[in-house]
Amino acid sequence: MKHLPKHVRPHWRYLAVVLESSPEATLSRGAFQRELWYAAQNLIGDAGSADADLTVLDFSFAEGQGETVVRARHGHVTEARAALACIDSINSHEIGIRLTGISGTIRACEEKYLGRGTEVSDERNVVFDGERRSALIRDDLVDVAVDGSYVGAMTLDLQ
Repeated sequence: MKHLPKHVRPHWRYLAVVLESSPEATLSRGAFQRELWYAAQNLIGDAGSADADLTVLDFSFAEGQGETVVRARHGHVTEARAALACIDSINSHEIGIRLTGISGTIRACEEKYLGRGTEVSDERNVVFDGERRSALIRDDLVDVAVDGSYVGAMTLDLQ
C-alpha cells in the first residue's frame, strides 16, 4: 500500500499541558485521555470531537504534578483548548490544567514549553590526574576520557 502524498496527510498541532492536583492523586494517561474525550464530546459533539482527534501522546504525573502533550488536528486547536479547559477533575481528584504552548512538532513542543530541551554539552581538554585529557562537560557534570572509557569527575578534580 502506498503512502499518502505529503500535501494530503493530516497536519497536527501539539499542545503542551501542565497538570496540578493534590499530592495523593494518582492519575494515568488512560484516565486523562478518557476525560479529554468526554469533555470534547460534550462541548463540540461526536462529529466535532472525532474530527479534532484529540490524543494524549506523552503523559507523566507524580506527587500532584505532571505534564503531557496533546495532539490535535491543525484546524481544531481552539476546540482542543476549550475541551482542556472543561476538565476539572479526574478519578474524583480535582485537577488544574494549564496550557503552556502550542507547536507544530512534538520535539519543539517538549523543548520550548515543557523544559525538556536537548542537553548542551561542551568538549574540552582538561588536566585530570596530572595528565591532559579530553572531557565532556554538561552543566555541573564532567566526564573525563580515561583509557577508552569515561570517568565521572567534579570541577574540583580538574586543574
